Amino acid sequence: MKKIFVFVMAGIFLLAIGAGSFAQEKKGEATTPGKAAPATQKPKVVREQMTTVTGTVEAIDLASRVVTLKGPKGNLFDLKVGEQAKNLPQVKVGDQVVVKYYQSIAARVKKPGEAGGATSTQMLETAKPGERPGGMAANMVTVTATVEDISPKKTYVSLKAPDGKIFDVKVKDPKNLENVKVGDQVEITYTEALAVSVEKPKKK
Repeated sequence: MKKIFVFVMAGIFLLAIGAGSFAQEKKGEATTPGKAAPATQKPKVVREQMTTVTGTVEAIDLASRVVTLKGPKGNLFDLKVGEQAKNLPQVKVGDQVVVKYYQSIAARVKKPGEAGGATSTQMLETAKPGERPGGMAANMVTVTATVEDISPKKTYVSLKAPDGKIFDVKVKDPKNLENVKVGDQVEITYTEALAVSVEKPKKK
């Protein structure tokens, strides 16, 4: 339970949203001028980001399952390939490898009486035998924390994990805590996914 909550909190800081800023809007979503949210509406936040890196295979070590890639700027970096990828021997020097990493964090203040707790879900997909190597791994963790304290200026909020440990997190905008009070239950869902695909070398 402790590890799950720490994992979620790490995701919050990686996305740099400050877990207290629950009312932040989803990226790319605009508000309608003149239509404010109801004063009693409980805040909710969704934040996500996608990182894509394309590299060219420079070397392959099948014994250690390490593929050396050259990035767009000429930088070299190693990619460790798990045992789940059965088609690694098909990868050749000169192949193009596309790595996509996705992260999202969603937090909402729950309604009174809603069930809480912690859950963790994993998903793994790999290429079928004979297909070009590739695959995707995803992990989603959901925990419910309790608001234990809110600083007088609403710049910090203390969240209590299911195991009883308390985390202090910074709030970006104090207005985001106007409808949050001590005792509220906050459901936090952190999702991360990694997808790797191997493509044929581009013709010059």
